[in-house]
Parts: sequence; C-alpha cells; structure tokens
Amino acid sequence: MINKVILVGRLGKDPEVRSTPQGTPVTKFTVATDERFTDRAGEKQERTEWHNITAWGKLGEICGQYLKKGKLVYLEGSIRTDSWDDKESGQKKYRTEIVANTMKMLDKRGDDEGGGRSGGYGGGSYQSRGPKSGPGPDMGPDDDDVPF
Repeated sequence: MINKVILVGRLGKDPEVRSTPQGTPVTKFTVATDERFTDRAGEKQERTEWHNITAWGKLGEICGQYLKKGKLVYLEGSIRTDSWDDKESGQKKYRTEIVANTMKMLDKRGDDEGGGRSGGYGGGSYQSRGPKSGPGPDMGPDDDDVPF
C-alpha cells in the first residue's frame, strides 16, 4: 500500500518551530494549492485548498530557517489523520496533516516577497533521514508533547 502526497503551493504564514520534550525539532505550517476549473454553467472557478504540514527533525529545522509566508515550495510526504475527543462537547474531532519528508524551495533566489509566479528554481532541496512516513502513533512524540 502507498501513502504518498506531492504538493506544490505557497506558504500561508511563517512556519512555527518547536521542540518536543526530548529535543526533537518539529515545524508546522500551512500550504495553499489552487485548482482552476469550469463549472457546469461554463463559469471559470478557482478553489484554494489549505494543507497542514508537519516536518520533523533536521527537515523541520531547515523549513523553519528558510521558508517564509508566500514562498513557493514542493513537498513530498504522507497523509496522517489524528483524532481526539473534544473536552467541552465530547465530540470526536479530526485533523488531517501532511508529514513532510522532502521539501524543495521553488522561488527564485533573492525573491524574498514570495510573489511572482515565474517558478524559477531556488536550488534548495531537503529530505528527511527518518522513516518515510514520519513519526507515527508509536514511533514519535505524542501531539500532547508538542506545545502547539
């Protein structure tokens, strides 16, 4: 079975870098992807999808250091959905995220605004050395250990 995601999109905000109590760096950020299509009425539509991204270890450190809001990035990783019971309502809640294991910066060098859509390659490509799927339920820190 395969659990692989490939995204190309722009960061919605600057990454948040934290560490687990054991000292493992973990970085979280959001990436927006666009989809353009024509609806049944013949009208052009655009839909933006927001993706929650988590990067662990050295990859997380690099993402926190080099990525900024608006930057264009290529990401590979796997989908992970966590669930918990809401303390106030008692309802089951879900959060789906992409656990990144590869990141490539796609903006032109020196493009600090993250604006233009020319797609020039910035040359940065980074890969996680950990397990391909990132820390799982029994492989890494619990979300309760990460102060987000």
